[in-house]
Amino acid sequence: MKTQEQFQILIANESHLSFAQIICDEMASSAKARGTGIAKRSPEYIQQKMREGKAVIAFNKEGIWAGFCYIETWSHGEYVANSGLIVAPPFRKGGLARAIKRKIFELSRKLYPEAKIFGLTTGLAVMKINSELGYEPVTYSELTQDEAFWAGCKNCVNYDILMSKERKNCFCTAMLYDPKDHYEPEETKEAFQQHSKLYERFMRIKKWKLLQPFLRKEKEESKSGRNMKTILHFFFNL
Repeated sequence: MKTQEQFQILIANESHLSFAQIICDEMASSAKARGTGIAKRSPEYIQQKMREGKAVIAFNKEGIWAGFCYIETWSHGEYVANSGLIVAPPFRKGGLARAIKRKIFELSRKLYPEAKIFGLTTGLAVMKINSELGYEPVTYSELTQDEAFWAGCKNCVNYDILMSKERKNCFCTAMLYDPKDHYEPEETKEAFQQHSKLYERFMRIKKWKLLQPFLRKEKEESKSGRNMKTILHFFFNL
């Protein structure tokens, strides 16, 4: 059965405010399960996005909440991010995430036709979905430099790595859709399919290289800690 026949994906409004807490709880639970951090949002913030018409919400045929995503703007509307994509566990791996991404992308293009739409992701599945919409992998320097955006990374377990690289690199892959300069979705989708194995290998190598300085530091600190423990033991047992 097609996703659009299984689910109803709507532009959120005030009638959906009661779902804000459920959405926030599921975002936090999902991030914890993945071992990553997220820019924490309160139910009040999610409700604000619903009131502004800058979010989409999904329900199954029985009216049970199934997914959500919202729009954030940076650098005075020059950049747009589709944030907080979440699908309820019972409805995952069925194409709903792709359908929600498409709906929020279309809403972003309608509300901010001149804006660059970007995202950061560690998942190949999200990279694939983005490529189907016309996103391309880019360097971090091509993203917004708005301090408020990068502050949202503070809750991520990899924030120290990001800052050690002066916000020029991290585990996430940056992807961008520029309405003034972009390939067609068919081209970016084909490019991703051709190089998906290469992307996967690159991401593994990237993760390994980024972790090396921290692993060495942890090893040195651990060794130093053992040496200090030996010295203290000797001193107090004279």
